[in-house]
Amino acid sequence: MHTGRIHSLETFGTVDGPGIRFVLFLQGCALQCGYCHNPDSWDTQAGALKSVDDILREIEPYVEYYRRSGGGITVTGGEPTLQAPFVAELFRACKENWGLHTALDSSGFCEPSRAEALLDATDLVLLDLKQMDGGAHRELTSQPNDRILRFARYLSDRGTKMWIRRVLIPGWTDNADELRELGRFIGGLEGVEKVEVLPYHRMGVYKWHQLGKAYPLEGVLEPGPEETARAWRLISHGIEEGKRELALMVNT
Repeated sequence: MHTGRIHSLETFGTVDGPGIRFVLFLQGCALQCGYCHNPDSWDTQAGALKSVDDILREIEPYVEYYRRSGGGITVTGGEPTLQAPFVAELFRACKENWGLHTALDSSGFCEPSRAEALLDATDLVLLDLKQMDGGAHRELTSQPNDRILRFARYLSDRGTKMWIRRVLIPGWTDNADELRELGRFIGGLEGVEKVEVLPYHRMGVYKWHQLGKAYPLEGVLEPGPEETARAWRLISHGIEEGKRELALMVNT
């Protein structure tokens, strides 16, 4: 039985997939996003070591709530693909024991070969696409995005269901051309069921201060409803362009 390094858990999640969900936050991440609300989750050697059975015992009292709402379990992070064997075993057990829906919330910074068994046990991937420009992505997250885009195409090719997420950060991820490019990329993918524009928030800034870290986005304001609606329109236009381009490629 595999063990995992656990950051925290939530028994009544409502924003990380359909229905009411058990949300498990794993420890460890290869990215260091400038707006991360859990920078204490980056360290791969921190967290509490738990077995799959330990987590199943945490889930069991709430199973009927998850079933009745059409929910299930979501594993997030940190970056859950860093502990792919543990998450795969946990997902399989949740399906075998209770038939729960499984969702993986990932940055996509993962080689597909490391995640095949995990994806076989995953019903939905919540995929964060933070920036389409490689240089801007590195500036925002400390890593390039080529591996992430490759992972997204791999999910598309294997027919995995996806919700694509973009955190909207004024001055960082709200450029009109880049948002349209994001939409075109999404439009060329199969299996995308939903696209979410998530307004940047500052709720985790205090954790940076507690860790003695300078917050990179100090002074950046949270976007308002009009900015969020504008971003969604630009992405939507790009999605339609991407779908047309995909249709042309398929038909020629």
